[in-house]
Amino acid sequence: RLFTGATVSDTIAAVLKVEPDWTTLPTGTPTAIRRLLRRCLEKDRKRRLTDAGAARLEIDDALTPRSAVDGAVASGTSATAPRGRLAWMTGLAAAAVLVAAALTLPTVRHLRETPAALAPETRLEMATPATSDVMSLALSPDGRQIVYSASTEGGSRLWLRSLAATTAQPLAGTDGASYPFWSPDSRSIGFFADGKLKRLDLSGGAPQTLAPVRAGRGGTWSADGVILFAPSNSGPLSRVPAGGGDVVPVTTFGAGQDSHRLPQFLPGGRQFLYYARGSEETAGIYLGALDATAVTRVTAADTAGAYLPTGPGSTEAFREGGWLLFGQQGTLVARRFDAARGALSGDPVTVADPLAIDASLYMGAFSVSATGLVTYRAGGVARTQLTWFDRAGKALGRLGDPDATQFDPALSPDGRQVAVLRMAQGNPDIWLIDAARTTRFTFDPASDVGPVWSPDGSRLVFSRLRAGIYDLYQKPSNGAGAEALLLASPETKSPSSWSPDGRSLLYANVSPKAEYDVWVLPMAGDPKPFPFLNSTFYEGGGTYSPDGHWVAYGSDESGRREIYVRPFPGPGGQWQISAAGGKDPRWRPDGKALYYIAPDSRLMAAPIASSGTALQPGLPTALFQPRIALGGTPVIGYRQQYDVAPDGRFLINVNAEEGTAAPITVITNWNPDAKK
Repeated sequence: RLFTGATVSDTIAAVLKVEPDWTTLPTGTPTAIRRLLRRCLEKDRKRRLTDAGAARLEIDDALTPRSAVDGAVASGTSATAPRGRLAWMTGLAAAAVLVAAALTLPTVRHLRETPAALAPETRLEMATPATSDVMSLALSPDGRQIVYSASTEGGSRLWLRSLAATTAQPLAGTDGASYPFWSPDSRSIGFFADGKLKRLDLSGGAPQTLAPVRAGRGGTWSADGVILFAPSNSGPLSRVPAGGGDVVPVTTFGAGQDSHRLPQFLPGGRQFLYYARGSEETAGIYLGALDATAVTRVTAADTAGAYLPTGPGSTEAFREGGWLLFGQQGTLVARRFDAARGALSGDPVTVADPLAIDASLYMGAFSVSATGLVTYRAGGVARTQLTWFDRAGKALGRLGDPDATQFDPALSPDGRQVAVLRMAQGNPDIWLIDAARTTRFTFDPASDVGPVWSPDGSRLVFSRLRAGIYDLYQKPSNGAGAEALLLASPETKSPSSWSPDGRSLLYANVSPKAEYDVWVLPMAGDPKPFPFLNSTFYEGGGTYSPDGHWVAYGSDESGRREIYVRPFPGPGGQWQISAAGGKDPRWRPDGKALYYIAPDSRLMAAPIASSGTALQPGLPTALFQPRIALGGTPVIGYRQQYDVAPDGRFLINVNAEEGTAAPITVITNWNPDAKK
């Protein structure tokens, strides 16, 4: 056996990458036989011997003395070699031909000339711990490992599992991580957590921060050491060296687009695929290149795509074309893809049905490797449901219907209506939901996100995307008036809280230098905005206390997101409220407690007592763990996926489907040509 390993995956990797040890051949092996063996074991299929009959001719020629051949030609007879030597040579060459044939097995995605001889397709299921982030999974390029997000009592983090093992291991330092992707050598993992793009080397050590991000939406890693990534939910793609360095923008928006995300390098590390969010005419999967500005729209799709090679070696497979896999109407489909022309051909082939899809993220729960393996989670299009809960976690009823693109619930001051972000034909808008009906509130073709109510319930403030920047707009909540521009500036803005006296508005200000800061916009008197929190750290999600004297917010100044409180308008002290990480602060209606979401998705409550300018926070306790949905305002990556009613009930946007996440299915020997 020339290629061995401790597991099947190790053996496959050796077949793909390891050269035979030619020094183990007997010293007397004829040169012609050595040449024959090399041709039989050549990894480049264009140079590899394809016919056993040709091998027999080479063997006969090598075993026959030159004089005997000349005599046989003259007399019309054939020469023979000694039986023992012939048997040994024939057996050796035959074994080489068999190994060469093994290189064509579809498990490692090589030759397809003889579909009838291909091994049958196999689908294996891999159970995982429960998770609300079913989209975050990635198969290593060598097809030997898979990384995915899962939630346990210790919180949500990345888990690593070898396909040859029966258990997975949590990866330290990946708390709250999402969108994992692999280095081309399968030795490191990139991911997004705590407002940063990070790198974790599996050989050991803590994660390394590579770049700040607003709300990372996918990355890809080239063999040249370039990481291409989406630093926000509403921006173009950027690049950064895999060892850290300057962040450089790569793509620019086309007409009607407001987000580029989920990139994937094609073989060679120059061209890449990505998904563009935009109008019906401009959204879809695109083909771009690092050294060119021109892009090609490959196809409309419900999710980003993944390239699957079809030949031996990624470079050759790329030249010959492969398959583009993407989600469409709850199904994982594949079409032939010619990257040279950026064009698809042939009819779609179903790979998996149903496929778990998050329509708001334009993401499907699937991944591929260069070896030809495909992994996915079943489940269809993920939907969320606004649900009422009491403090014990008992469901009290639902509000509105389940929806696949529903985020950021904001209750009106009287608790009778909720404003939410919903998608209408791919366009984010604000909708209003009450016990009787669901109505659309904004109708502009631009993206409208992040609704916040005025304290008297008469108006709503939200962010609208114009020329790549989110500005603040307001509109009467009864729909009687038109939207009016409230604040425009060169930096993206997202409202978070309106003061109880109606005199000021908190909003997140997103700038290239300071990232996220909390700013104040006066709503009476001088309308000039000013910073409330302005530092090099992430600071967002600011929310006024019911009496307007305090502001709760999230910050990563400790190295991870925690909840803090400061007096408003300041100056004054600062108090940490969360004990082990937290996000999405919301005040209890009487101001005597602060709620937030822990890293393990539990809803926490921290008692709050104040005396003058001093605050006395109590020890946080867990209330319950809802199936809280992921996602949030595209501007800042997340906002509250819950709100608190005046009567103390919680309105939470939860995953509509009950039960644990579907297992990860691994497909080996996927070969649509063999099914035709």
